[in-house]
Amino acid sequence: MVFTDCRGVPCSSASASARDAAERALWRMMSFYEPPLDDLDRATAHDPGWALPHLMKAGYLLSLTEAALVPEAAAHLALARQAATPQTDREQAHLQAVDLLMQGRWMQACRVWDGLLIDHPRDALALQWAHLWDFYRGDAAQLRARPARALPEWDADDPLRPCVLGLYAFGLEECHEYAAAEENGRQALQTDPRVPWAIHAVAHVMDMQGRFDDGAAWLRQQQPHWAEGNGFAGHLWWHKGLFRLEAMDLPGALRLLDTHLSGEALQITLQRVDAASLLWRLHLLGVDVTERCEALLAAWSPDPVTAGHYAFNDLHTVLAMLGAGQLTAADTWLAQCAGRVLAAEDAARDNHGMAREVGLPLMRGLLALARHDADGAVSALYAARGLAPRFGGSHAQRDLIDQTLLAACAQGSHKSLGRALLNERLMAKPATPLTRHWMSRIGLPEAARA
Repeated sequence: MVFTDCRGVPCSSASASARDAAERALWRMMSFYEPPLDDLDRATAHDPGWALPHLMKAGYLLSLTEAALVPEAAAHLALARQAATPQTDREQAHLQAVDLLMQGRWMQACRVWDGLLIDHPRDALALQWAHLWDFYRGDAAQLRARPARALPEWDADDPLRPCVLGLYAFGLEECHEYAAAEENGRQALQTDPRVPWAIHAVAHVMDMQGRFDDGAAWLRQQQPHWAEGNGFAGHLWWHKGLFRLEAMDLPGALRLLDTHLSGEALQITLQRVDAASLLWRLHLLGVDVTERCEALLAAWSPDPVTAGHYAFNDLHTVLAMLGAGQLTAADTWLAQCAGRVLAAEDAARDNHGMAREVGLPLMRGLLALARHDADGAVSALYAARGLAPRFGGSHAQRDLIDQTLLAACAQGSHKSLGRALLNERLMAKPATPLTRHWMSRIGLPEAARA
């Protein structure tokens, strides 16, 4: 017999208690308020034969982009396959998609979820997971389009609709539709202030528009809803750090780093990536971050076995190593990543295409800059820049490439490219103190700085 969840999506569990626990876990996955694992354990306790809680565990663990969690995710995927209760077609599609994730075929997994959402536009799990892997693949068009196709089918009073609006707002922002992104993000928060993805989307808009004072005020205003007990907090602290850098408040950025993006605050790679990103940007601005990068690496302890798991994370590992002055370690990490992503038996993974096209060239450019070969760094970084969206992450995260390019142009002979990059930047948003810093370093004429 086929049962349904609270929004009419088919599932195979006859236990209302199990379905309620899975719904609570789904809310946690979409809102980031505590991990969903305990709720999924409760769902399994209420219905041991139900596959979906195991699938949700597997997908959640994979979404953290931690290579060390892959075996645990694989174990839950195996339990889902062995579940006693016959699965609905929708649950079988989720199993297929998570299995594709396990194989590293992220685009194919997103296609499975896309098919699911055509038939079941209120399948919030498919929306959440497709959105995350669209983000990891850098597919801005789908970040916007996928929630747009589903939202009109959602009831206005559905408790998860604000979360879906938050997804849509972020997709709009990544497609440069800033006014609509801010409007939808604010609309989501009017219904439910506890939607960090919507807070995040509006912060991105303000970053892209150079509204660093507005952005800092926005995050401060929303802080009671995200700063405690929320897995998104570290990333929103990172955004606060970006606003301080845009204002060239370097001491303020350092204080934020030391308080919120260091030590016990960093539990997983996604959080350490944010710390490495902020540290590198400070390094480019002349701040000595050696000891902080050393401390980050000591707690991180990047395992050579995990090199090449996700190119975006691999690049940030190199940033931390270079910030700590560990050029030999960075060289070794690059070689380990290259060895994995170029291996024939593993070459079909989506991540490996991203690494070959973007990740490895960017890491080579970073190493060239660390060796004071500024012109070599410009050549490698600028060649990869046009492909950078393929690398995953957001425009704000990938701006690190431009910041590094500007530093390399300032140090080497490519001042004309630096001026061109600054012209592009000035056409996109008003000159901020950070942009004016790079204007001064590059030697842009005074009239252009006015």
